Amino acid sequence: MAIMGHDHGAPPPATGTLSGTYRARLLWTIGISVSITVLQVVGSLLSGSLALLADAAHSLTDAVGVSLALGAITLAQRAPTPRRTFGFYRVEIFSAVLNALLLLGIFVWVVHSAIGRLREPVEVEGGLMFAVAAVGLAANGVGLWLLRDAKDHSLNLRGAYLEVLGDALGSIAVIIGGLVILFTGWQAADPIASLVIGVMIVPRAWGLLRDAAHVLLEATPQDTDLAEVRDHLLREPGVLAVHDLHAWTVTSGMPVLTAHVVVDPRTLRGEDHGRLLTRLQACVGDHFDIAHSTLQLEPEGHEEDGSALHG
Repeated sequence: MAIMGHDHGAPPPATGTLSGTYRARLLWTIGISVSITVLQVVGSLLSGSLALLADAAHSLTDAVGVSLALGAITLAQRAPTPRRTFGFYRVEIFSAVLNALLLLGIFVWVVHSAIGRLREPVEVEGGLMFAVAAVGLAANGVGLWLLRDAKDHSLNLRGAYLEVLGDALGSIAVIIGGLVILFTGWQAADPIASLVIGVMIVPRAWGLLRDAAHVLLEATPQDTDLAEVRDHLLREPGVLAVHDLHAWTVTSGMPVLTAHVVVDPRTLRGEDHGRLLTRLQACVGDHFDIAHSTLQLEPEGHEEDGSALHG
């Protein structure tokens, strides 16, 4: 008879997920993004700058994107149910997808508007454009500092960090455009700065969308080598084979692994099954940082008997 082993591993943080640890920082980031948006819209209306308006739209996207991240974190705190055994953790990944789509939408609008300005130039006040962008850059710097540690722990928080980083780079583009207009009077610098902002959005949005799709397709975590996992399990005394080995990610920071482990019948008869499972799960957890694993022990010959089911 096959024997199942299941390890929940360490419980998630008190806030529910890795992202939950940074809830307060996300709230501060939202406040900063909204403030920057208001400042840039007013500055755009007064100076006539499309680049400032594009950066304002990007800042507004920051606020919306980070709000989505915060909402996803809140949903992820809900306890699992019999119908949703992993709870709402995957909502964080859907939030990252929406974040990326918002960025791509801003890109399309910015490019369309900038091309129109290049065809029909508009007089822009370079000094005011520069001053507003400089304040925006300083505020974005605070946002980046708040999320500096978060980006390495959660795809959702990485999306929020990239939003703020992109807006900071956008502010730099506006500053340069403002200085060019201020000292040379070349009005095309404004729509060109807008195009720079648009171009900077694409690789970040695409990278975020690609990583989210990797999770949604339940692909093997990028830092997990299944061949190496199999090799480690086979080194355990009594283990003859490993099949139906799968690993995927539920949400950022929560990799999951399942496997069928074929064990020598003498080992199954002569050793406590619980100790063997503990050893195998420790092998997976210690070497590959996968705390949530489900391993099924099978006697030799069981794999062949169930080959029709395993494929």
